[in-house]
Amino acid sequence: MFESILCQVTDYDPEVFESLIQLAVEIAREGREGRRVGTLFTLGDENAVLARSRALILDPLLGHSEASRHVNNLNLRGTIKELAQLDGGFVVSYEGIVLSACRYLDAVAAQVDLPLGFGSRHIAAANMSAVTKSVGIVVSESSVVRLFCHGQLVGEIIPELWMLDHAHLRDSVKREQVGELTVLTPNLRPASIAK
Repeated sequence: MFESILCQVTDYDPEVFESLIQLAVEIAREGREGRRVGTLFTLGDENAVLARSRALILDPLLGHSEASRHVNNLNLRGTIKELAQLDGGFVVSYEGIVLSACRYLDAVAAQVDLPLGFGSRHIAAANMSAVTKSVGIVVSESSVVRLFCHGQLVGEIIPELWMLDHAHLRDSVKREQVGELTVLTPNLRPASIAK
């Protein structure tokens, strides 16, 4: 479904990746209780991400079965939408199991260069993707979903056309329509962002 992003993020199960993107888009569109909500997911390289993060509260997902914590589980998706209102991010395994919620990501990467205007959620996702092999998926409070890989912004998903002015990827971008979504990715060869 998200071919232009998937070609840049080759180390992940496309079904899990797509399901997580769809969840992020749902959060961007729906918000919670009448207000916009931002959140952060990391996908893959879960042991390294867990080692570079810590719980901000007692983990509400701890002790639940893997089946109940899979991103395709409808009950979990509702729970994630509720937990997204709290501080911290979600750590998701390569297989799509949400391992932890409400995590503070403590990754410092001096080489990350992001556009002005990105907040701590975007910086944390970019930094974590720079020091691990994870992908950072950020739902901005402006309702744009952004993807980070190797410390770089590799994609923006704009849920509504009127929001295109919120995009940070502007110069030399590939634009893809996926249903009602607009996906922007840098017009680069995949080898130029790989490490």
